[in-house]
Amino acid sequence: MPETDAEVAVLIVGGGPVGLTARALLARWGVPTLLVEKHGELSPFPRSRLINVRSMEIFRGLGVAPAITARAFPREYGRVRFRDTLHARDFATEAMIGIHAPVPESPALGVVTSQDRLEPTLLGAADAPVRFGAELVDLAEEAEAVVAVLADHRRGTRTRLRARYLLAADGANSFVRQRLAIGTSGPGAVGRITTVVFDADLNDWRARQPAGVYFTSHGSLLPLYPEGGWGLLVPTPEDAADADWSDLASRALGTDGGSRAEVLRVQHWVVNAFVAEHLRDGRVLLAGDAAHAIPPAGGLGMNTGVADVHNLCWKLAGVLRGWAGPDLLDTYETERLPVAHRTLRQAVANTRLMFQVQSLRDKQLMAGASAPTEVELPWSEEYFAQLGLVLGVAYGSHASSGDGVDYVPTAEPGHRMPHLWLTPGRSTLDAFGEWFTLLTPDPEGWGQQAATAWPLRVEPLSAEQAELCGLSTHGALLVRPDGHVGARWGHRPPDGSALRDTLAALTGSGR
Repeated sequence: MPETDAEVAVLIVGGGPVGLTARALLARWGVPTLLVEKHGELSPFPRSRLINVRSMEIFRGLGVAPAITARAFPREYGRVRFRDTLHARDFATEAMIGIHAPVPESPALGVVTSQDRLEPTLLGAADAPVRFGAELVDLAEEAEAVVAVLADHRRGTRTRLRARYLLAADGANSFVRQRLAIGTSGPGAVGRITTVVFDADLNDWRARQPAGVYFTSHGSLLPLYPEGGWGLLVPTPEDAADADWSDLASRALGTDGGSRAEVLRVQHWVVNAFVAEHLRDGRVLLAGDAAHAIPPAGGLGMNTGVADVHNLCWKLAGVLRGWAGPDLLDTYETERLPVAHRTLRQAVANTRLMFQVQSLRDKQLMAGASAPTEVELPWSEEYFAQLGLVLGVAYGSHASSGDGVDYVPTAEPGHRMPHLWLTPGRSTLDAFGEWFTLLTPDPEGWGQQAATAWPLRVEPLSAEQAELCGLSTHGALLVRPDGHVGARWGHRPPDGSALRDTLAALTGSGR
Protein backbone atom coordinates (compact mmCIF):
# COMPACT_ATOMS: atom_id res chain seq x y z
CA MET A 1 0.00 0.00 0.00
CA PRO A 2 1.32 3.49 -0.81
CA GLU A 3 2.03 5.74 2.13
CA THR A 4 0.01 8.95 2.36
CA ASP A 5 1.87 12.03 1.26
CA ALA A 6 1.07 15.73 1.64
CA GLU A 7 -1.70 17.68 -0.04
CA VAL A 8 -1.13 20.26 -2.75
CA ALA A 9 -3.33 22.71 -4.60
CA VAL A 10 -2.24 21.70 -8.11
CA LEU A 11 -0.33 18.60 -9.17
CA ILE A 12 1.43 19.15 -12.51
CA VAL A 13 2.29 15.94 -14.36
CA GLY A 14 5.06 16.38 -16.95
CA GLY A 15 8.28 18.37 -16.84
CA GLY A 16 8.44 19.65 -20.41
CA PRO A 17 8.05 23.31 -21.43
CA VAL A 18 4.26 23.30 -20.90
CA GLY A 19 4.36 21.84 -17.40
CA LEU A 20 7.27 24.07 -16.41
CA THR A 21 5.48 27.17 -17.74
CA ALA A 22 2.35 26.24 -15.77
CA ARG A 23 4.47 25.86 -12.63
CA ALA A 24 5.96 29.33 -13.12
CA LEU A 25 2.59 30.95 -13.86
CA LEU A 26 0.90 29.42 -10.80
CA ALA A 27 3.85 30.39 -8.61
CA ARG A 28 3.27 34.02 -9.64
CA TRP A 29 -0.29 33.68 -8.34
CA GLY A 30 0.95 32.16 -5.08
CA VAL A 31 -0.69 28.79 -5.82
CA PRO A 32 1.17 25.83 -4.23
CA THR A 33 2.14 23.21 -6.82
CA LEU A 34 4.12 20.03 -7.15
CA LEU A 35 5.50 19.07 -10.56
CA VAL A 36 6.31 15.39 -11.12
CA GLU A 37 8.33 14.07 -14.03
CA LYS A 38 8.80 10.34 -14.60
CA HIS A 39 12.27 10.76 -16.09
CA GLY A 40 15.21 11.36 -13.77
CA GLU A 41 16.12 14.71 -15.32
CA LEU A 42 15.16 17.21 -17.98
CA SER A 43 15.33 15.83 -21.50
CA PRO A 44 18.81 16.02 -23.11
CA PHE A 45 17.33 16.06 -26.63
CA PRO A 46 16.84 19.33 -28.57
CA ARG A 47 13.27 18.51 -29.72
CA SER A 48 11.18 21.70 -30.22
CA ARG A 49 13.10 24.51 -31.89
CA LEU A 50 10.94 27.57 -32.42
CA ILE A 51 9.58 29.85 -29.70
CA ASN A 52 7.13 32.14 -31.44
CA VAL A 53 6.36 35.74 -30.67
CA ARG A 54 3.30 34.98 -28.52
CA SER A 55 5.20 32.53 -26.33
CA MET A 56 7.94 35.12 -25.90
CA GLU A 57 5.30 37.65 -24.81
CA ILE A 58 4.24 35.16 -22.13
CA PHE A 59 7.85 34.55 -21.11
CA ARG A 60 8.37 38.33 -21.06
CA GLY A 61 5.59 38.50 -18.47
CA LEU A 62 7.36 35.83 -16.43
CA GLY A 63 10.62 37.79 -16.60
CA VAL A 64 12.59 35.04 -18.38
CA ALA A 65 12.54 36.29 -21.99
CA PRO A 66 16.01 37.94 -21.74
CA ALA A 67 17.56 34.72 -20.42
CA ILE A 68 15.92 32.67 -23.20
CA THR A 69 17.11 35.12 -25.87
CA ALA A 70 20.65 35.14 -24.45
CA ARG A 71 20.96 31.37 -24.96
CA ALA A 72 19.25 31.34 -28.38
CA PHE A 73 20.54 31.93 -31.89
CA PRO A 74 20.87 35.47 -33.28
CA ARG A 75 17.77 36.54 -35.14
CA GLU A 76 19.35 36.06 -38.59
CA TYR A 77 18.93 32.33 -37.93
CA GLY A 78 15.17 32.88 -38.14
CA ARG A 79 15.16 31.63 -41.72
CA VAL A 80 14.72 28.33 -43.54
CA ARG A 81 16.81 27.27 -46.52
CA PHE A 82 16.01 24.57 -49.07
CA ARG A 83 18.99 22.77 -50.62
CA ASP A 84 19.83 19.46 -52.24
CA THR A 85 22.50 19.02 -49.54
CA LEU A 86 23.76 21.34 -46.84
CA HIS A 87 26.72 22.46 -48.94
CA ALA A 88 24.69 23.04 -52.09
CA ARG A 89 23.12 26.38 -53.04
CA ASP A 90 19.68 27.46 -51.88
CA PHE A 91 16.95 26.64 -54.34
CA ALA A 92 14.48 28.43 -52.06
CA THR A 93 14.55 30.37 -48.79
CA GLU A 94 12.10 32.15 -46.51
CA ALA A 95 12.31 34.25 -43.35
CA MET A 96 10.32 33.27 -40.26
CA ILE A 97 7.84 36.04 -39.48
CA GLY A 98 8.28 37.37 -35.95
CA ILE A 99 11.64 35.56 -35.58
CA HIS A 100 13.93 36.96 -38.27
CA ALA A 101 12.97 40.57 -37.54
CA PRO A 102 10.69 42.43 -35.11
CA VAL A 103 7.03 42.91 -35.99
CA PRO A 104 5.23 46.13 -35.06
CA GLU A 105 2.35 44.17 -33.52
CA SER A 106 4.45 42.94 -30.56
CA PRO A 107 7.11 44.16 -28.13
CA ALA A 108 8.65 40.66 -28.21
CA LEU A 109 10.67 38.77 -30.79
CA GLY A 110 10.51 35.00 -31.20
CA VAL A 111 13.70 32.95 -31.19
CA VAL A 112 15.23 29.78 -32.57
CA THR A 113 16.61 27.66 -29.76
CA SER A 114 16.61 24.06 -28.60
CA GLN A 115 14.18 22.72 -26.04
CA ASP A 116 17.00 21.47 -23.81
CA ARG A 117 18.19 25.09 -23.59
CA LEU A 118 14.71 26.40 -22.81
CA GLU A 119 13.72 23.95 -20.07
CA PRO A 120 16.46 24.82 -17.51
CA THR A 121 15.48 28.49 -17.79
CA LEU A 122 11.82 27.64 -17.16
CA LEU A 123 12.81 25.36 -14.29
CA GLY A 124 14.58 28.29 -12.64
CA ALA A 125 11.60 30.61 -13.14
CA ALA A 126 9.85 29.44 -9.97
CA ASP A 127 10.76 28.26 -6.50
CA ALA A 128 8.27 25.42 -6.35
CA PRO A 129 8.95 21.72 -5.70
CA VAL A 130 9.80 19.38 -8.57
CA ARG A 131 10.11 15.62 -8.17
CA PHE A 132 12.10 13.93 -10.93
CA GLY A 133 11.89 10.15 -11.26
CA ALA A 134 8.31 10.16 -9.91
CA GLU A 135 5.79 8.53 -12.24
CA LEU A 136 2.03 8.88 -11.93
CA VAL A 137 0.70 5.32 -11.95
CA ASP A 138 -2.88 5.77 -10.78
CA LEU A 139 -5.43 8.45 -10.01
CA ALA A 140 -8.95 8.73 -8.71
CA GLU A 141 -11.22 11.69 -8.17
CA GLU A 142 -12.99 12.41 -4.91
CA ALA A 143 -15.53 15.14 -4.16
CA GLU A 144 -12.90 17.74 -3.27
CA ALA A 145 -9.65 16.37 -4.66
CA VAL A 146 -7.78 14.14 -7.07
CA VAL A 147 -5.90 11.31 -5.38
CA ALA A 148 -2.71 10.45 -7.26
CA VAL A 149 -0.39 7.49 -6.72
CA LEU A 150 3.24 8.24 -7.55
CA ALA A 151 5.93 5.57 -8.04
CA ASP A 152 9.57 6.34 -7.32
CA HIS A 153 11.32 3.62 -9.32
CA ARG A 154 14.79 4.44 -7.98
CA ARG A 155 13.69 3.97 -4.38
CA GLY A 156 11.06 1.37 -5.09
CA THR A 157 8.43 3.32 -3.14
CA ARG A 158 4.93 4.58 -3.80
CA THR A 159 3.25 7.62 -2.29
CA ARG A 160 -0.31 8.88 -2.39
CA LEU A 161 -0.94 12.57 -2.89
CA ARG A 162 -4.15 14.60 -2.74
CA ALA A 163 -4.46 17.58 -5.09
CA ARG A 164 -7.32 20.01 -5.56
CA TYR A 165 -6.63 19.89 -9.29
CA LEU A 166 -4.36 17.91 -11.61
CA LEU A 167 -2.84 19.52 -14.70
CA ALA A 168 -1.73 16.85 -17.17
CA ALA A 169 1.11 17.95 -19.44
CA ASP A 170 2.50 14.44 -19.87
CA GLY A 171 2.86 14.31 -23.63
CA ALA A 172 1.17 12.79 -26.64
CA ASN A 173 1.09 9.34 -25.00
CA SER A 174 -0.45 10.88 -21.88
CA PHE A 175 -1.09 8.34 -19.12
CA VAL A 176 -3.67 10.71 -17.65
CA ARG A 177 -5.66 11.02 -20.88
CA GLN A 178 -5.65 7.27 -21.40
CA ARG A 179 -6.48 6.55 -17.74
CA LEU A 180 -9.56 8.78 -18.03
CA ALA A 181 -10.49 7.20 -21.39
CA ILE A 182 -10.59 10.57 -23.12
CA GLY A 183 -10.70 9.93 -26.85
CA THR A 184 -8.98 11.83 -29.64
CA SER A 185 -9.87 12.93 -33.15
CA GLY A 186 -7.53 13.39 -36.08
CA PRO A 187 -5.17 11.29 -38.20
CA GLY A 188 -3.27 9.86 -35.20
CA ALA A 189 0.27 8.57 -35.82
CA VAL A 190 1.31 9.94 -39.23
CA GLY A 191 4.97 8.99 -39.36
CA ARG A 192 8.09 7.88 -37.52
CA ILE A 193 11.11 10.18 -37.29
CA THR A 194 14.66 9.67 -36.09
CA THR A 195 16.69 12.53 -34.64
CA VAL A 196 20.45 12.08 -35.03
CA VAL A 197 22.51 14.44 -32.86
CA PHE A 198 26.03 14.83 -34.23
CA ASP A 199 29.11 17.03 -34.34
CA ALA A 200 30.72 18.33 -37.51
CA ASP A 201 33.20 21.11 -38.20
CA LEU A 202 30.68 23.56 -39.70
CA ASN A 203 30.56 26.55 -37.38
CA ASP A 204 32.39 29.04 -39.63
CA TRP A 205 30.38 27.93 -42.66
CA ARG A 206 27.09 28.14 -40.77
CA ALA A 207 27.76 31.70 -39.61
CA ARG A 208 28.11 32.78 -43.24
CA GLN A 209 24.83 31.12 -44.28
CA PRO A 210 22.66 31.14 -41.14
CA ALA A 211 19.32 29.34 -40.89
CA GLY A 212 17.27 27.66 -38.21
CA VAL A 213 16.52 24.73 -40.52
CA TYR A 214 18.14 23.50 -43.75
CA PHE A 215 15.71 21.26 -45.63
CA THR A 216 17.60 18.82 -47.86
CA SER A 217 16.62 15.84 -49.94
CA HIS A 218 18.38 13.69 -47.30
CA GLY A 219 16.53 15.09 -44.29
CA SER A 220 16.26 18.29 -42.26
CA LEU A 221 19.46 19.64 -40.73
CA LEU A 222 19.22 21.77 -37.59
CA PRO A 223 22.00 23.75 -35.90
CA LEU A 224 21.40 23.01 -32.22
CA TYR A 225 23.28 25.64 -30.24
CA PRO A 226 25.05 28.90 -31.08
CA GLU A 227 28.37 27.36 -30.05
CA GLY A 228 27.92 24.21 -32.17
CA GLY A 229 26.20 20.85 -32.58
CA TRP A 230 23.79 19.57 -35.21
CA GLY A 231 20.69 17.48 -35.54
CA LEU A 232 19.38 15.51 -38.53
CA LEU A 233 15.70 14.58 -38.80
CA VAL A 234 14.95 11.70 -41.17
CA PRO A 235 12.10 9.22 -41.59
CA THR A 236 12.99 6.22 -39.44
CA PRO A 237 14.31 3.49 -41.78
CA GLU A 238 12.93 -0.05 -41.58
CA ASP A 239 16.39 -1.33 -40.64
CA ALA A 240 16.90 1.30 -37.94
CA ALA A 241 18.84 -1.12 -35.71
CA ASP A 242 21.50 -1.53 -38.40
CA ALA A 243 21.45 1.97 -39.87
CA ASP A 244 24.73 3.83 -40.40
CA TRP A 245 23.64 7.15 -38.89
CA SER A 246 26.99 8.79 -39.49
CA ASP A 247 26.76 7.97 -43.19
CA LEU A 248 23.19 9.29 -43.40
CA ALA A 249 24.19 12.56 -41.77
CA SER A 250 27.28 12.89 -43.96
CA ARG A 251 25.17 12.43 -47.11
CA ALA A 252 22.87 15.22 -45.97
CA LEU A 253 25.92 17.45 -45.48
CA GLY A 254 27.13 16.72 -49.01
CA THR A 255 30.45 15.42 -50.28
CA ASP A 256 31.59 18.89 -51.34
CA GLY A 257 31.90 19.92 -47.70
CA GLY A 258 34.40 17.26 -46.77
CA SER A 259 32.85 17.03 -43.28
CA ARG A 260 32.22 13.75 -41.51
CA ALA A 261 29.47 13.52 -38.92
CA GLU A 262 30.37 12.23 -35.47
CA VAL A 263 27.15 10.81 -34.05
CA LEU A 264 26.48 11.48 -30.37
CA ARG A 265 22.87 10.39 -29.73
CA VAL A 266 19.96 8.89 -31.66
CA GLN A 267 16.28 9.16 -30.74
CA HIS A 268 13.28 7.60 -32.50
CA TRP A 269 9.86 9.23 -32.13
CA VAL A 270 6.37 9.21 -33.61
CA VAL A 271 4.75 12.16 -35.37
CA ASN A 272 1.25 12.37 -33.96
CA ALA A 273 -1.66 14.46 -35.19
CA PHE A 274 -4.75 14.57 -32.99
CA VAL A 275 -6.84 16.65 -30.61
CA ALA A 276 -8.37 15.31 -27.41
CA GLU A 277 -12.17 15.17 -27.32
CA HIS A 278 -12.17 16.97 -23.97
CA LEU A 279 -9.66 19.14 -22.11
CA ARG A 280 -11.37 18.81 -18.74
CA ASP A 281 -12.59 15.80 -16.79
CA GLY A 282 -13.76 16.99 -13.39
CA ARG A 283 -10.68 18.17 -11.51
CA VAL A 284 -8.26 17.00 -14.22
CA LEU A 285 -7.22 19.31 -17.07
CA LEU A 286 -5.15 18.43 -20.16
CA ALA A 287 -2.60 20.78 -21.74
CA GLY A 288 0.13 20.67 -24.37
CA ASP A 289 0.70 17.43 -26.28
CA ALA A 290 -1.59 15.57 -23.89
CA ALA A 291 -4.40 17.76 -25.24
CA HIS A 292 -3.28 18.08 -28.85
CA ALA A 293 -0.39 16.54 -30.77
CA ILE A 294 0.65 18.91 -33.56
CA PRO A 295 3.06 17.83 -36.35
CA PRO A 296 6.29 19.87 -36.25
CA ALA A 297 5.96 21.70 -39.58
CA GLY A 298 5.71 25.40 -38.74
CA GLY A 299 6.77 25.05 -35.10
CA LEU A 300 3.26 25.30 -33.64
CA GLY A 301 3.02 22.44 -31.12
CA MET A 302 4.94 23.59 -28.03
CA ASN A 303 3.81 27.18 -28.51
CA THR A 304 0.16 26.12 -28.51
CA GLY A 305 0.73 24.30 -25.22
CA VAL A 306 2.33 27.38 -23.64
CA ALA A 307 -0.74 29.40 -24.68
CA ASP A 308 -2.96 26.67 -23.16
CA VAL A 309 -1.58 27.09 -19.66
CA HIS A 310 -1.49 30.87 -19.99
CA ASN A 311 -5.24 30.65 -20.53
CA LEU A 312 -5.75 28.09 -17.75
CA CYS A 313 -3.56 29.14 -14.84
CA TRP A 314 -5.27 32.43 -13.97
CA LYS A 315 -8.56 30.55 -13.89
CA LEU A 316 -7.16 27.90 -11.57
CA ALA A 317 -5.77 30.65 -9.34
CA GLY A 318 -9.14 32.41 -9.22
CA VAL A 319 -11.00 29.25 -8.25
CA LEU A 320 -8.44 28.26 -5.62
CA ARG A 321 -8.24 31.76 -4.12
CA GLY A 322 -11.98 32.23 -4.04
CA TRP A 323 -12.64 35.10 -6.45
CA ALA A 324 -13.83 32.83 -9.27
CA GLY A 325 -16.44 30.09 -9.42
CA PRO A 326 -15.46 26.51 -10.31
CA ASP A 327 -17.43 26.68 -13.58
CA LEU A 328 -14.87 29.18 -14.87
CA LEU A 329 -12.66 26.17 -15.59
CA ASP A 330 -15.18 25.02 -18.20
CA THR A 331 -14.17 28.02 -20.32
CA TYR A 332 -10.68 26.55 -20.69
CA GLU A 333 -12.06 23.85 -22.95
CA THR A 334 -14.53 26.05 -24.82
CA GLU A 335 -11.80 28.61 -25.53
CA ARG A 336 -8.79 26.42 -26.26
CA LEU A 337 -10.31 23.38 -28.01
CA PRO A 338 -11.21 25.34 -31.20
CA VAL A 339 -7.68 26.78 -31.22
CA ALA A 340 -6.23 23.27 -31.06
CA HIS A 341 -8.31 22.10 -34.03
CA ARG A 342 -7.40 25.18 -36.07
CA THR A 343 -3.70 24.76 -35.24
CA LEU A 344 -3.74 21.09 -36.23
CA ARG A 345 -5.29 21.96 -39.60
CA GLN A 346 -2.56 24.56 -40.17
CA ALA A 347 0.24 22.15 -39.26
CA VAL A 348 -1.13 19.47 -41.61
CA ALA A 349 -1.35 22.10 -44.38
CA ASN A 350 2.25 23.14 -43.62
CA THR A 351 3.40 19.55 -44.01
CA ARG A 352 1.75 19.29 -47.43
CA LEU A 353 3.42 22.53 -48.51
CA MET A 354 6.83 21.21 -47.45
CA PHE A 355 6.35 18.07 -49.55
CA GLN A 356 5.23 20.26 -52.45
CA VAL A 357 8.51 22.19 -52.40
CA GLN A 358 10.55 18.99 -52.58
CA SER A 359 8.31 17.63 -55.34
CA LEU A 360 8.89 20.77 -57.43
CA ARG A 361 12.64 20.42 -56.89
CA ASP A 362 12.61 16.74 -57.91
CA LYS A 363 10.88 17.70 -61.17
CA GLN A 364 13.58 20.31 -61.82
CA LEU A 365 16.36 17.80 -61.27
CA MET A 366 14.70 15.31 -63.61
CA ALA A 367 14.56 18.03 -66.28
CA GLY A 368 18.35 18.30 -66.17
CA ALA A 369 20.35 21.28 -67.39
CA SER A 370 17.31 23.06 -68.82
CA ALA A 371 15.72 23.38 -65.36
CA PRO A 372 15.76 26.66 -63.42
CA THR A 373 18.05 26.84 -60.38
CA GLU A 374 15.41 28.13 -57.98
CA VAL A 375 11.98 26.99 -56.82
CA GLU A 376 9.22 29.49 -56.27
CA LEU A 377 7.76 28.64 -52.88
CA PRO A 378 4.14 27.53 -53.31
CA TRP A 379 2.78 28.97 -50.11
CA SER A 380 3.27 32.70 -50.64
CA GLU A 381 3.07 33.83 -46.99
CA GLU A 382 1.00 30.98 -45.60
CA TYR A 383 3.74 28.94 -43.94
CA PHE A 384 5.48 31.42 -41.66
CA ALA A 385 3.18 34.45 -41.85
CA GLN A 386 0.90 32.97 -39.22
CA LEU A 387 0.43 35.98 -36.97
CA GLY A 388 -3.30 35.55 -37.37
CA LEU A 389 -2.99 32.16 -35.70
CA VAL A 390 -0.36 33.24 -33.18
CA LEU A 391 -1.55 36.72 -32.15
CA GLY A 392 -5.07 36.70 -33.58
CA VAL A 393 -6.56 34.02 -31.32
CA ALA A 394 -9.90 35.25 -29.98
CA TYR A 395 -12.31 33.72 -27.52
CA GLY A 396 -16.08 33.75 -27.21
CA SER A 397 -18.54 34.95 -29.83
CA HIS A 398 -15.79 37.05 -31.45
CA ALA A 399 -13.51 34.06 -32.05
CA SER A 400 -11.81 34.09 -35.42
CA SER A 401 -12.50 31.32 -37.90
CA GLY A 402 -10.02 32.53 -40.52
CA ASP A 403 -7.01 30.75 -41.97
CA GLY A 404 -4.56 32.13 -39.42
CA VAL A 405 -2.49 34.13 -41.92
CA ASP A 406 -3.58 37.73 -41.44
CA TYR A 407 -3.52 39.56 -38.12
CA VAL A 408 -5.34 42.85 -37.66
CA PRO A 409 -4.94 44.26 -34.12
CA THR A 410 -8.26 45.00 -32.45
CA ALA A 411 -9.45 45.80 -28.94
CA GLU A 412 -12.74 43.96 -29.47
CA PRO A 413 -13.72 41.71 -26.54
CA GLY A 414 -12.25 38.22 -26.83
CA HIS A 415 -9.12 39.32 -28.67
CA ARG A 416 -5.58 39.68 -27.36
CA MET A 417 -5.13 43.29 -26.30
CA PRO A 418 -3.06 45.03 -28.99
CA HIS A 419 0.47 46.11 -28.23
CA LEU A 420 0.80 49.86 -27.68
CA TRP A 421 3.76 51.64 -26.10
CA LEU A 422 2.48 53.16 -22.85
CA THR A 423 5.89 54.68 -22.16
CA PRO A 424 9.25 54.08 -23.87
CA GLY A 425 10.06 50.41 -23.37
CA ARG A 426 6.76 49.60 -21.59
CA SER A 427 4.01 47.97 -23.61
CA THR A 428 0.34 47.54 -22.80
CA LEU A 429 1.25 43.86 -22.55
CA ASP A 430 3.64 44.71 -19.69
CA ALA A 431 0.69 46.09 -17.69
CA PHE A 432 -0.90 42.63 -17.39
CA GLY A 433 -0.06 40.05 -14.76
CA GLU A 434 -1.64 38.49 -11.70
CA TRP A 435 -4.63 40.81 -11.90
CA PHE A 436 -7.31 42.21 -14.18
CA THR A 437 -6.33 45.49 -15.81
CA LEU A 438 -8.62 48.43 -16.48
CA LEU A 439 -7.20 50.57 -19.30
CA THR A 440 -8.84 54.00 -19.48
CA PRO A 441 -8.10 57.65 -20.31
CA ASP A 442 -10.25 58.48 -17.24
CA PRO A 443 -8.70 56.60 -14.29
CA GLU A 444 -10.20 59.03 -11.79
CA GLY A 445 -13.73 58.60 -13.11
CA TRP A 446 -13.43 54.82 -12.95
CA GLY A 447 -11.63 54.81 -9.60
CA GLN A 448 -14.76 54.45 -7.50
CA GLN A 449 -15.82 51.35 -9.41
CA ALA A 450 -12.32 49.91 -9.13
CA ALA A 451 -12.73 48.99 -5.43
CA THR A 452 -13.72 45.38 -6.06
CA ALA A 453 -13.28 41.91 -4.61
CA TRP A 454 -11.10 40.86 -7.54
CA PRO A 455 -7.42 41.59 -8.18
CA LEU A 456 -7.58 44.73 -10.34
CA ARG A 457 -5.27 47.51 -11.43
CA VAL A 458 -6.14 50.69 -13.27
CA GLU A 459 -3.78 51.80 -16.06
CA PRO A 460 -4.12 55.22 -17.70
CA LEU A 461 -4.26 55.61 -21.49
CA SER A 462 -3.51 58.73 -23.46
CA ALA A 463 -6.28 60.24 -25.59
CA GLU A 464 -4.50 58.97 -28.72
CA GLN A 465 -4.19 55.43 -27.35
CA ALA A 466 -7.83 55.48 -26.27
CA GLU A 467 -8.92 56.47 -29.77
CA LEU A 468 -6.92 53.59 -31.26
CA CYS A 469 -8.86 51.27 -28.94
CA GLY A 470 -12.24 52.72 -29.87
CA LEU A 471 -12.72 54.56 -26.57
CA SER A 472 -14.02 58.03 -25.81
CA THR A 473 -12.37 60.17 -23.13
CA HIS A 474 -14.42 58.33 -20.48
CA GLY A 475 -14.38 54.79 -21.91
CA ALA A 476 -12.46 51.78 -20.61
CA LEU A 477 -11.18 48.32 -21.49
CA LEU A 478 -11.17 45.47 -18.99
CA VAL A 479 -8.34 43.04 -19.79
CA ARG A 480 -8.09 39.53 -18.35
CA PRO A 481 -4.86 38.33 -16.71
CA ASP A 482 -3.98 36.44 -19.92
CA GLY A 483 -4.08 39.66 -21.94
CA HIS A 484 -7.41 39.07 -23.68
CA VAL A 485 -10.01 41.82 -23.61
CA GLY A 486 -12.88 40.89 -21.32
CA ALA A 487 -15.10 43.93 -21.88
CA ARG A 488 -15.09 47.30 -23.59
CA TRP A 489 -17.09 50.39 -22.71
CA GLY A 490 -16.82 53.02 -25.43
CA HIS A 491 -18.23 55.57 -22.98
CA ARG A 492 -18.64 55.52 -19.23
CA PRO A 493 -21.57 53.21 -18.48
CA PRO A 494 -24.56 54.78 -16.71
CA ASP A 495 -24.65 52.02 -14.10
CA GLY A 496 -22.00 52.40 -11.38
CA SER A 497 -21.89 48.64 -10.86
CA ALA A 498 -20.95 47.82 -14.47
CA LEU A 499 -17.35 46.91 -13.67
CA ARG A 500 -18.27 44.71 -10.71
CA ASP A 501 -21.05 43.00 -12.64
CA THR A 502 -18.71 42.31 -15.56
CA LEU A 503 -16.00 40.87 -13.32
CA ALA A 504 -18.58 38.64 -11.67
CA ALA A 505 -19.73 37.42 -15.07
CA LEU A 506 -16.19 36.88 -16.38
CA THR A 507 -15.16 34.88 -13.33
CA GLY A 508 -18.42 33.05 -12.69
CA SER A 509 -18.22 34.13 -9.05
CA GLY A 510 -21.66 35.64 -8.64
CA ARG A 511 -20.25 38.35 -6.39
